[in-house]
Amino acid sequence: MTLFVLVLLAALIFEYINGFHDTANSIATVVSTKVLTPRQAVVWAAFWNLVGALMGTAVATTIGRGLVDTNVIDMSTVLSALLAAIVWNLFTWWLGLPSSSSHALVGGLCGAALTASDGNWNVLHWHIIAEDGSHGGLWPKIVLPMVTSPFCGFLLGAGLMYLLLALLKKLRPRLIGLIFGKAQLVSAGFMGYSHGSNDAQKTMGIITLALFTGTQAGIFEGLPAWASFLETPEFTVHRWVMIVCALTMAAGTAAGGWRIIRTMGHKMVKLQTIHGFAAETTAALVIHGASTLGIPISTTHVITTSIMGVGSSKRFSAVKWGLVERIVWAWVLTLPITGLLGYGIEKLLK
Repeated sequence: MTLFVLVLLAALIFEYINGFHDTANSIATVVSTKVLTPRQAVVWAAFWNLVGALMGTAVATTIGRGLVDTNVIDMSTVLSALLAAIVWNLFTWWLGLPSSSSHALVGGLCGAALTASDGNWNVLHWHIIAEDGSHGGLWPKIVLPMVTSPFCGFLLGAGLMYLLLALLKKLRPRLIGLIFGKAQLVSAGFMGYSHGSNDAQKTMGIITLALFTGTQAGIFEGLPAWASFLETPEFTVHRWVMIVCALTMAAGTAAGGWRIIRTMGHKMVKLQTIHGFAAETTAALVIHGASTLGIPISTTHVITTSIMGVGSSKRFSAVKWGLVERIVWAWVLTLPITGLLGYGIEKLLK
């Protein structure tokens, strides 16, 4: 039971860090275009993160039981995955790099599961087909979207920007700024909502996995009647788990992640209100679609490449590609490094 409490605490710490680490996803553009002050933007994003986190559990189910064999998972495995993700998130936050919390958690879980199974790679669900014909596993839910979602963000962001410029070319720049200054409030809210609907669910899935594993192991037997809410004989995301994760992410978002906000909102490309609107709308649509399909994509990858696509529509050299190269390296290294961290931490705990 003590180990479960540690897992729950680590999960909430991860969710809080995820909130301030990924705050930039929701508000970097709206801050850089000066539509909202940083404090106003953080509050706006926190509210919509909270609302989005309470909508649906498809991503939570994918994380909790769709990627690794739950028969080899115990409390120490879940704890190792969380610790690996926390370490990587804090490291990349310190560097000011927008890395993926989603892939950090998946990498940590896969590495820890390999240790728990004594190196049996078959415990990783590479590609599975459910009874209803839907596809699941690491390839269709993690690896393929990891490659395709950034391209979607870049191409759709550039395409939407070109379309807006073509439609509005006769309007004065000042009027365009006024129109999209208001419109960006909506797009920033939509971005916060979609971010909450995807990212918060990852921790919901991990906590539910811990509850399910603990119930199977019998660690909740003999607890007082008031603690019966912990019993999870089937993999079902409880309402209390959704609420706790939503509130924790909102609190983390409210704390702000200013290092990454500076990187995405100011250093990568100079944005105006119309660019901010296009980037946020593009990213929100891609993320919302993924959440509906139960795909835990990186919100960081999508909003970053959307900003790149929008920025490149001005001129290709407007994007600071040297900084982009550093960001891409952080993306590429996230899964293998967190996998190794999860593997090593689980070794130590065992």
